[in-house]
Amino acid sequence: MGDMTRDLIRRAPKVLLHDHLDGGLRPQTVLELADTIGHVLPTTDSAEALGRWFRDSADSGSLERYLETFSHTVAVMQTADAISRVARECVEDLAADGVVYAEIRYAPELHVEDGLTLDDVVAAVQAGFDAGVEASGGRIVVRQLLTAMRHQARSREIAELAVTWRDAGVVGFDIAGAEAGYPPTRHLDAFEYLQRQNAHFTIHAGEGFGLPSIWEALQWCGADRLGHGVRIVDDIEVVDGEARLGRLANYVRDKRIPLEMCPTSNIQTGAAASIAEHPIGLLTELRFRVTVNTDNRLMSGTSMTEEMARLVDAFDYDLADLQWFTVNAMKSAFLHFDGRLALINDLIKPGYAALAD
Repeated sequence: MGDMTRDLIRRAPKVLLHDHLDGGLRPQTVLELADTIGHVLPTTDSAEALGRWFRDSADSGSLERYLETFSHTVAVMQTADAISRVARECVEDLAADGVVYAEIRYAPELHVEDGLTLDDVVAAVQAGFDAGVEASGGRIVVRQLLTAMRHQARSREIAELAVTWRDAGVVGFDIAGAEAGYPPTRHLDAFEYLQRQNAHFTIHAGEGFGLPSIWEALQWCGADRLGHGVRIVDDIEVVDGEARLGRLANYVRDKRIPLEMCPTSNIQTGAAASIAEHPIGLLTELRFRVTVNTDNRLMSGTSMTEEMARLVDAFDYDLADLQWFTVNAMKSAFLHFDGRLALINDLIKPGYAALAD
């Protein structure tokens, strides 16, 4: 890594757009919450052993198997206190990692098994976020993204929930879950409702499924951003060192549609073979609107520092490259324009300039 040490990368301001609340718990917290409610975990030997189980299970090369690990984290997030604790610790961990702005997503519908309402869940998350920001000395701005599960039929309801909470901590909407067999057009009414409400949304697309998933997310549903979007590379042909873009790839690049790329997660789910072979290298070279994200910090054993360090190792990126990724992400955030601009000009650019000196 040369001069680009992990400590230097950790001190750099970072922006995170794609991170799942139920995929980022501390292993020790999972142990303690599971013990409180009597939930049986695959191992209780130690927090380290449990963390290792999550990573190993997620390393299967299958998106479906990867998603199975969430049964344990969701199980311990069914009370307001537990949800708030997880949310608070999430913010504290991100702030300690140098993240200055984060949009954290989760599916409220997964946290109502013990009687909480959807509004209760959102309120519990917000209470945790507020506590985490305060504990971190206000060094981070955090917002919620409300996710609907693509194999369920509650997307319109969750979209309405996002609009209800839009001035109280929620900045957007998302759909997630296994892509194959569950195209985003199944949820067209939710996306049309959000558009009529001038609301922002991102769609998980182009991860477990190819170009049709990206095309539908953009041209039928009107997504502002693409969750992953890694398969857009299928519409790019490199011949004798020259990249030839198809119509969809050109559209995505021309329109500056943000790609929420999660390199380590993509390797775990089989969307890429290695960091060095990950399409993020080519897409960065071609100047797509690339952003770097963690996806699920527990399952991937990762952080924003780790993701960036792995890219530095694979592609020899420097501080200027990391600043480019960070500004891309801040430009693409669902925060209002003046808030984005303030973070870029007052925090991100000065932060990188100080590190460069």
